Amino acid sequence: MSTALPPTIDPVAAARWQAQAPAASPWLHEEVARRMQDRLQWMAKPPQSWLDWEPVRGGLQAHALVAQRYPQAQSWVHEPQAQRAEAAHKALGKAWWSMERWAGKQPRFGLPAAGQEVDMLWANMQLHMAADPLALLAQWHKALAVDGFVMFSCLGPDTAQELRDAYQQAGWPAAGHSFTDMHDWGDMLVQSGFAEPVMDMERITLTFASPERLLQELRELGCNLHPQRFAGLRGRQWRLDLHQLLDGALRLQEQDGQLALTFEVVYGHAYKPAPRVRAAGESSVPLDDMRAMLRQGRNTGLR
Repeated sequence: MSTALPPTIDPVAAARWQAQAPAASPWLHEEVARRMQDRLQWMAKPPQSWLDWEPVRGGLQAHALVAQRYPQAQSWVHEPQAQRAEAAHKALGKAWWSMERWAGKQPRFGLPAAGQEVDMLWANMQLHMAADPLALLAQWHKALAVDGFVMFSCLGPDTAQELRDAYQQAGWPAAGHSFTDMHDWGDMLVQSGFAEPVMDMERITLTFASPERLLQELRELGCNLHPQRFAGLRGRQWRLDLHQLLDGALRLQEQDGQLALTFEVVYGHAYKPAPRVRAAGESSVPLDDMRAMLRQGRNTGLR
């Protein structure tokens, strides 16, 4: 497992979150997915097939938006955790008697097999919670066909900076693990075999009427995976102290007296290029790569 990035994620806590994350699409995830979906207008070639990587957390409404944009494309849905897989089937699968079942293509559940690689992999708000992002990128690369592209979003390092500063001023452990910069994501995409990565970011400020509502939103989004986070449960007095801290540090008059929290959102896409064989006296090429190169040759008229 890669330990280079991110350096502040507890892999045990990350695995626990992956297994226990709620089977619900947070509002912010849906909003980010809506904005990412709008970026698809700049992609020159519409995909004939696409894979939605964990859409229950990434956004079920967003899945519908992408499906509407590409009505003739075959969609795949990957949900590795049982509870969220059941939620995905319930939300996206159509009963055999439903008219909707016959109006368009039905999603396929699972990962595409060799020879069925997809033209687009859609992954919304996933990478920043991964203990081994290079391993996750490798999975995405494997699921894509040659010339296919990945479209993803995640949180950037300036996310919740107001909360991080407040924790630091109080002398408390870190409020959350560190998020990776978009330039580092671009480097990791190239390291994982992708080409022509394009990265950009924006900041979204959310406001909350009370500390309770703010903390509820954060619990829906994720959890603190920092190895040096608070150990064990805190008591009622600490919760009161936390509410007071948030009230003093995050309540802004220019936001109508509400508590404000900023989220840095990173967007990226990159292509899977045709595999290359280095010139040598003797070369070894994996069978799947050889098949991909032969298919690429037929598609371009090479013989």
